[in-house]
Amino acid sequence: MQQNTFTRRQVLAGIGSTLAALSLPDVVVAAGNVHAAAGPEDPLGKYPKPPFKEQSQPWPGLASKMEPQPDHGEKSYKGSGRLAGRKALITGGDSGMGRAAAIAYALEGADVAINYLPAEEADAKEVIALIKAAGCKGVALPGDLREESFCRKLIADAVSALGGLDILVSNAARQQTRASILDVSSEDFDATMKTNIYAPFWLIKAALPHLKPGSVIIGTSSEQAYDPSADLYDYAQTKAATTNFVKSLARQLAPKGIRVNGVAPGPIWTPLQVSGGATMEKLKQFGGNTPMGRPGQPVELASIYVQLAAADASYATGQVYGSSGGAGQP
Repeated sequence: MQQNTFTRRQVLAGIGSTLAALSLPDVVVAAGNVHAAAGPEDPLGKYPKPPFKEQSQPWPGLASKMEPQPDHGEKSYKGSGRLAGRKALITGGDSGMGRAAAIAYALEGADVAINYLPAEEADAKEVIALIKAAGCKGVALPGDLREESFCRKLIADAVSALGGLDILVSNAARQQTRASILDVSSEDFDATMKTNIYAPFWLIKAALPHLKPGSVIIGTSSEQAYDPSADLYDYAQTKAATTNFVKSLARQLAPKGIRVNGVAPGPIWTPLQVSGGATMEKLKQFGGNTPMGRPGQPVELASIYVQLAAADASYATGQVYGSSGGAGQP
């Protein structure tokens, strides 16, 4: 029987011929899929710019009632299996960045549990349906994070429903605009601190015994942490605290193989703005003062949450990644 032998040069020549036949300018091969190649996309005209319509909703607000509705990646995010087999819990997963992360995680192959307030059930149902449509397990866990007992139960329920936990995204937040510190009641201050600072503390404490090496914790900070607005006195300081806990906890947990990072959005079009988080004048011109001249959409941060959770970001911990249309740090 004659044995076929090939030199290295012949093999390389054959590969070159194959690539030429594929006409690489016309196709891109990635993760086993062939997609039509697309040219660069101008970010300036990609999404709506101000002025926006006057609108208000009672706290905490629904994305489904906003005009225009935010893009969380329902149709625009394309996954590639980067989080296959992972198990994530996302607080504030009904809308905003939490919803964008939940959709992206599912499209990347992760099972996802989301927490939200009962008043946000309509938005949450949409998210769970999208997670399941992606072929992943979607778990709805409504409840108020301002209660320590609920935070402990939330972690236990997520672990039970998902069969484990290796991604915790602490994203839920309370934001209410107040022109003066004199207008911030003790009840307001307490609610903001409980939601934005106490809840992550309680959740992380409850989650740590379940997190194995390779697990990740992701906090949602804000540009308010380093460039605070005059009318967000209480909210801004909680985001500075978030940035700080990311850096401190990353150092504490690095020897355990658990990474801790944060995302610091600029002006992003979410229900926070229409449910008391911004004045009406600020809302109408929301995002207009950024170099891009528009607010960001939640989906524009989805890939950051994915990257921070993915195994190929294994050396990134204690980092806070900004996305603010050119307006600031970090």
